[in-house]
Amino acid sequence: MLVVLSLIQLNCRMGMELKISQKMGQQMVMTPQLRQAVKLLTLNHLELQAAIQEELVENPVLEEIEHVISSDNEKETTIDQISKEIELVQNKTEQSDEIDWQAYADSFSYLPPNSQSAGHVDDMPGYDQTLTRNQTLDEHLIWQIQMANFNAIEREIAIRILGEIDDDGYLSQRDDIPAKSQLNLIQLIADETEMPIEWIESVRQKIMRLDPVGCGSKSLQELLLTQLDVWGYDDECVEFLIIRDHFSAYQQKKYKEIAKSMSLTLDDMREAKALISRLEPRPARNFLKQGDVEGQEHISPDIFVKKVGDDVVISMNEDGVPRLKISPTYIQKLAEAQRGDPSNAFLKDRMRAATWLIRSIHQRQRTIYKVVESLLKFQAEWFKEGTALKPLTLKTVADDIEMHESTVSRVTTRKYLHCPRGLFELKYFFNSSISTGDGAEIASESVKDQIKELIASEDPKKPLSDAKLVALLKAKNIDIARRTVAKYREALGIESSSKRKKIL
Repeated sequence: MLVVLSLIQLNCRMGMELKISQKMGQQMVMTPQLRQAVKLLTLNHLELQAAIQEELVENPVLEEIEHVISSDNEKETTIDQISKEIELVQNKTEQSDEIDWQAYADSFSYLPPNSQSAGHVDDMPGYDQTLTRNQTLDEHLIWQIQMANFNAIEREIAIRILGEIDDDGYLSQRDDIPAKSQLNLIQLIADETEMPIEWIESVRQKIMRLDPVGCGSKSLQELLLTQLDVWGYDDECVEFLIIRDHFSAYQQKKYKEIAKSMSLTLDDMREAKALISRLEPRPARNFLKQGDVEGQEHISPDIFVKKVGDDVVISMNEDGVPRLKISPTYIQKLAEAQRGDPSNAFLKDRMRAATWLIRSIHQRQRTIYKVVESLLKFQAEWFKEGTALKPLTLKTVADDIEMHESTVSRVTTRKYLHCPRGLFELKYFFNSSISTGDGAEIASESVKDQIKELIASEDPKKPLSDAKLVALLKAKNIDIARRTVAKYREALGIESSSKRKKIL
């Protein structure tokens, strides 16, 4: 997000009218480049491989670099060095409509940083470590609520609201509430929690801006408006106004009627429709439905953390990720194409798509790298000495790397880190805090680890009850309630003591 002070021709059009105005403010607009970067950021390692392979098939301008031979004397290229090179070329080309595609061909290639240090095959996790279960929307949202700046009352309200969100991500339709009166559902939650309705609505608005954006919306219209708002499209933008003021007509595909009503050209309408069609009408699409059998998926680490002497070294996992460059052959074809030749426009479009992809891949890797660097800083003792995790929130890391909390949430979801202690989802390193007897704080995940260790060492004939676990934890200066122990035990997938008891 940038603070911009400039004379601008409004990109959000109302009819054929052009306006010149001076504007200062914070705005994040969902450009094609940003949309692609966000999409790639949500992919895990295996999905990234598939996405790049698909682009290689669809875009003839992209080429895979088959072999990269590096000299021992060659200076290692870091992520930040690559970023600066790409930005220099990007800034140069943004100053002119006539893009120097040869410069792009020379500079825009994706060679993975530190790819040679990912580790020997013997260091890779075993097959049993590379299976994980799918996640429900509730679990994903609860984790963000715990890590975000929700106070205790807001968390209580948020959990209650989540209970009313259906498998598509909307506030569910209840049989005891009229179909056109969903506001009554908010009132019902207010009555049940004995809290003001304004508080309930305020928390719902915060949930709608978590990842995925729009969860908890009362309607498709509200969902789309929320997504547009989060991406920087306000009521000065034609896309926002179409959804807000002409949604029924838009759903009925009365595009000409809308264009006439808003004094838009059909080209304006087509451009607005193209952006609206990229919004997500079902934000819970990629999550496991409540009550479904928990399926398993194969995972591959996105990043490695290794101990080298007293240091901890980070390296991206580039195994199987194609190395990309822009084809010199098509650069030559573009140079030979005559002005006005249809192939000229096609090639320029494909060139831009290729550069956006390469830049987005690099930005994805750089963002994951920066998040893990921050985790190493805040959880250094865990990585180096194997001590307990410290409490850590999304906001702490977001502030540290100067990014938004939602970006950190996307980076840590379904991304895995492999280190000498095993394979961990990046979410693992974020924890709410629990106070100890001496006034210090310990991470909730560390408490779960201790519960797991205590149960693992119990006598199968006399398994530890939750009350006994409370007593053993208290002896370690961790004073928590029995219901909290039960909640953590259930989260670990461990049965109660009566079901764990074995008769030998």
